[in-house]
Amino acid sequence: MPRVSYKSSDVDLMARMMRAEAEGEGPQGMLYVGNVIVNRLKADCTDFVDLRTISQVIFQVQGGNYSFEAVQKGNVFYQRARAAEKKLAKQNLDYWREHPGKYALWYFNPYAPCPPTWYDQPFAGQYKDHCFYEPKAGTCESVYIGG
Repeated sequence: MPRVSYKSSDVDLMARMMRAEAEGEGPQGMLYVGNVIVNRLKADCTDFVDLRTISQVIFQVQGGNYSFEAVQKGNVFYQRARAAEKKLAKQNLDYWREHPGKYALWYFNPYAPCPPTWYDQPFAGQYKDHCFYEPKAGTCESVYIGG
């Protein structure tokens, strides 16, 4: 049973986002970004209430900006999904979860050392240039369910 319900168009969309956000960090980095996308869909808490589809997660607007910078600025995001990234996206949607993105709802590249918190959320770990952050204990238990 997959972690979330999805259609083939969701796989394509997620593959494009994973590539746009983390292509320079290789397949592993793209999988961590995929963890965050799926976690936001499962979370239904904090900034991610009432998100029910991969498309809603990827095109979510917060504070007047898209949650994922690649939607707004990403020429790579608007290219066709490639087979390699589709395979990675399908892994995330079906089962794949690993630290530091396993329970993360946020990530960013600070171009410096990772801060211990990000918007008051605790640091979960780092992979190459991206810092990953999990929700504070007791604020979003649904993200920890299912793996």
